[in-house]
Amino acid sequence: MIDFLRKNSLRIIAGCVLLAALLFYSLNLRHKESTNSFERVVLGVMAPIAGVVANVDDFVTGIWDNYIVLVGVHKENTRLREAVKTLNTRLIRERETLLENERLKKLMQLKEAISTPSIAASVIGEDVTPWFRTVIIDRGAVDGIREGMPVVASAGVVGRVVRQTASSSRLLLITDHASSVAATIERSRARGVIKGKGGGLCSFEFSERGEDVKVGDIVVTSGIGGVFPKGIPLGEVTMVKKGEFGIFQTVQVRPFVSMSRLEEVLVLVR
Repeated sequence: MIDFLRKNSLRIIAGCVLLAALLFYSLNLRHKESTNSFERVVLGVMAPIAGVVANVDDFVTGIWDNYIVLVGVHKENTRLREAVKTLNTRLIRERETLLENERLKKLMQLKEAISTPSIAASVIGEDVTPWFRTVIIDRGAVDGIREGMPVVASAGVVGRVVRQTASSSRLLLITDHASSVAATIERSRARGVIKGKGGGLCSFEFSERGEDVKVGDIVVTSGIGGVFPKGIPLGEVTMVKKGEFGIFQTVQVRPFVSMSRLEEVLVLVR
């Protein structure tokens, strides 16, 4: 410490003198109406320094204020974005709930219209291969589901149960090549069998050339065979072709149920 004071004694003395002069000048400035030579020199030296200090202070203050403002704006934007995400999520959830309620309402109307006891189920999986077209539902043997039971949706026939475990079941859809359902044309009462063709379509098989079948006709279950109750909608005729040879005509049917959008079904306990 002593060595430091010795080495910097001249600077320390000069600083003390300058500080004392400034203090003396500040204390006596308020009692004087005019400045002397010494005061003018001090003002001349200090004025540029004070100006620089003031400019630096304004610059730093401006940067700090702008930084604070930007930080606040960024936080507000982040908060608003999170609020928008939350509102969008809530809106989507409410829309999904509304659509689900509409589907369930139609399904319950069908349940009331069919006298056969039924079990409601939700689709939880699907299996699409070149050979089979099936879906999986969340009801099984413990719920009373058995193989062969017919399955319908609010728009019409879906298929039938082909496998079941304790808590789930696999449904063979009417669009599968292995599926067949006894059916009739609602208008003309012409009988045949609805068989799956794949690609979301079916065909009305064993319809003789002379049978009255037209494009736009509605196909319903005939009740023959005891699997499906009579009169459940199957689909709409989209093409009728009478060949030059043979006793049958080619009839294409589009199912009323969109199998790719299937979500809820009723299993008929028969």
